[in-house]
Amino acid sequence: MPFPIEEEYIIATERELQLIFPQAFKNKMIEENGGELFIADDHWQIFPFFDESTSKRKIRTCNHIVRETKLARTWDGFPDSAIAFAQNDCGDYLIFLPDPFDSNVLSESIFVWFHETHQVEQIIDPLF
Repeated sequence: MPFPIEEEYIIATERELQLIFPQAFKNKMIEENGGELFIADDHWQIFPFFDESTSKRKIRTCNHIVRETKLARTWDGFPDSAIAFAQNDCGDYLIFLPDPFDSNVLSESIFVWFHETHQVEQIIDPLF
């Protein structure tokens, strides 16, 4: 069950990754850190930002964006610059890519990375 998160944990993740997440995504996550999406004819589990404010929240956010992105980067063909923020039951990821004009800012567009073909496809413009 998703729950709110303090912005300080999002900022900590941005510092760790040296990237800035889209503001609309951050706003959604502040209200509901994690959860589900139904887009591209599929159900996706959104990875939370790591929240270390309590033991319970540490446990509930252990599959956080940084951890899951590091794991995704071990897959053959996963884009080096991609940030994984959701996964379906088939091993595909929803990802953000850096803005073409500023590599330290993530684009608001949402892409899917298909694990079987290693293809990246833009599926939707800003959703959040």
